[in-house]
Amino acid sequence: MMKKHSLSLPQYTNDLEQLQPYRAKLMQQQEDTAHALAQKINQIIANSQAKSSMLQEIAHLLGVAFQVDCCCLVTTTSDESSEVSAANWCSEQYLESPNSSEILSKQQLLISPPVVRCAAEPLTIEDIATIQENLAIVCQSLPIPIKSVLAIPTRFSGKNNGVISLIKFQPYDWSESEKQLLKQVESSCAIALAQVAQTQKITNQNQYLHQADQHQSLIKQLTILSLSNLELNQMLQLVISSTAESLAADRGLLILLKYTDPMFRNRQKKQIPKAKATVVGEWNKNQNLSHTGLDNLNQSFWLSDCGLCQRVFVESGKPIMINNCTEQKEHWQPNPLFAVEKFPATLLMPLENQGKVLGFVVLQQQVARSWQPSELNLVEMVCAQLSNAIIQSQTLRQVQNLVDERTEQLKRSLEVQAKLYERTKQYVEQLQELNELKDEFVSNLSDRLRYPLTNMRMSIRNLRLSGISPERQTRYLDILESECTKEINLINDLLTLQKLESHQEAPQFQTIDLNTQINDLVAAVEKPFTDQELSVSVDLPKEPLKLQTEVESFDRILQELLNNVSKYSERDTIVHLQATHRVEQEVNQVIIKVTNIGRGISQEEAAYIFDKFRRGKGRWTPGTGLGLALVKSLVQHLHGAITVESNPIDNSNLSEICFTLTLPQFSAATHPHFPQ
Repeated sequence: MMKKHSLSLPQYTNDLEQLQPYRAKLMQQQEDTAHALAQKINQIIANSQAKSSMLQEIAHLLGVAFQVDCCCLVTTTSDESSEVSAANWCSEQYLESPNSSEILSKQQLLISPPVVRCAAEPLTIEDIATIQENLAIVCQSLPIPIKSVLAIPTRFSGKNNGVISLIKFQPYDWSESEKQLLKQVESSCAIALAQVAQTQKITNQNQYLHQADQHQSLIKQLTILSLSNLELNQMLQLVISSTAESLAADRGLLILLKYTDPMFRNRQKKQIPKAKATVVGEWNKNQNLSHTGLDNLNQSFWLSDCGLCQRVFVESGKPIMINNCTEQKEHWQPNPLFAVEKFPATLLMPLENQGKVLGFVVLQQQVARSWQPSELNLVEMVCAQLSNAIIQSQTLRQVQNLVDERTEQLKRSLEVQAKLYERTKQYVEQLQELNELKDEFVSNLSDRLRYPLTNMRMSIRNLRLSGISPERQTRYLDILESECTKEINLINDLLTLQKLESHQEAPQFQTIDLNTQINDLVAAVEKPFTDQELSVSVDLPKEPLKLQTEVESFDRILQELLNNVSKYSERDTIVHLQATHRVEQEVNQVIIKVTNIGRGISQEEAAYIFDKFRRGKGRWTPGTGLGLALVKSLVQHLHGAITVESNPIDNSNLSEICFTLTLPQFSAATHPHFPQ
């Protein structure tokens, strides 16, 4: 690569006026002129602080001294990696031309290896005939044709280190004196070219050292990242950012592969596996990385849709270096995510582990780039570390998943054991409770059986006494009959409960007039209510309400409820009985509420009030203790439900107790949604 220097024209015209008038005078004073030129060149070398402008001043000096149209100086080196420095000078008449910049840029092409090889000694190139094949294309493209060139190589320390070229745009015969003069100033020019080359070498070394420092810094960053606790995707993003920035790339991509073919390890050589490629890291030189605006992050494409990535598998994992992806063959075209229209130069390095390609590191440039071996080695090292980090992360993730799975299994096992223990504990508590209920049931049943029998036995003994009056005989006989009836009712209730709980018989439904049936039942209990100083308020629908039910069971339910409220209602209060019709979820229902005023029922008592032989604490009223248990069984027999609710009355120690009975209006065998 050649450096282009801007053209500046130092003011040497007055100093060199004595050199310009005539060529004959120049030839006569050749020695003096050569000495003067050498002194001027040495003075430029000594006084020039910027080595980049030194060659420009010398080219101007020689161009004026030799009265040529252009003068070119260029350094040469045997090291292909070293950069070439060049300086061009052009006379003022061509500087005023609109194509002067193009002329100067084309002149650099004259300082090519063919010219250098031809310039082993001073020579003349007329009409560019001797090297037509090498310079024909260049000369044809120039707006002013080159007709004559005088070139000489410069030597320093026994080695060629540059070329001086004098150029005319008209045919010209170079004299021997001009050739000798050029040869005499060659050594001074060689010193200048050597200094420029040395300066360039130092600059290159400094650049190399700076690049080595950047690479070393990158290695340290990668080492720190590999030891950090960052999540894998965060680490991958930082790695591709640091790598692309350190290597002065315009864009960097980190792509990982997810194989969908489980047999990829056994694939044939150069066979493209089935895999999906996902962009997990992206860096752009012209993008502010403080914002998460990376458009391609987490985007995916199939490996079969990217010919560039396929080359890694076809070429056995070698890095792919392309200076112009747009000129690739059709079957090697990259995926659109590579944006080759903007970044045509691409380096694609595979991430490999034990022969498996895990993904790719992609570095892209907007212009062609020649990657140095040290840079490729650095990218390979980055890829090796990334591959190890990815494998370690995957292994740790698998181990963590296994640990989590085992932990979850153990947790579920402990939960199952805890549930089994809790359930066993509940079973034990239920058994204890059932045992207590059994004992309580047997005790209550014994009391219910013993009490009437005791009265019956006492009455029989009294009847056997001699001299008993007829009135006393009648009284004892009434007691015997009453207590016998209680025993029979108790036994019948127990048998009925057993039959209901075993579901031995299905209910026998028939249609009744609810209003008439309720009025008849209320009339039958009027005397017991009057004895307790209670009154009954009945609230029935104005229109007759039909109900399909088992009459005997329905009557027994209301009888037991009314009997219960007559026992536990506060004297001189009103018992309300209300019947309504309701449709819920397209099912016709009859709601019957029996409400009374009495001592409140606690939530604990409400939980077992419908159990056999269970009564509220502190309550004792003569009876079998089966009434509400029988009511619940009969309600379930009719496919209904019953609840109890106790609401305290303000400023009183009494409560309003409400039994709510819900029955389907029609049996399932008839039309359930419409009354008949």
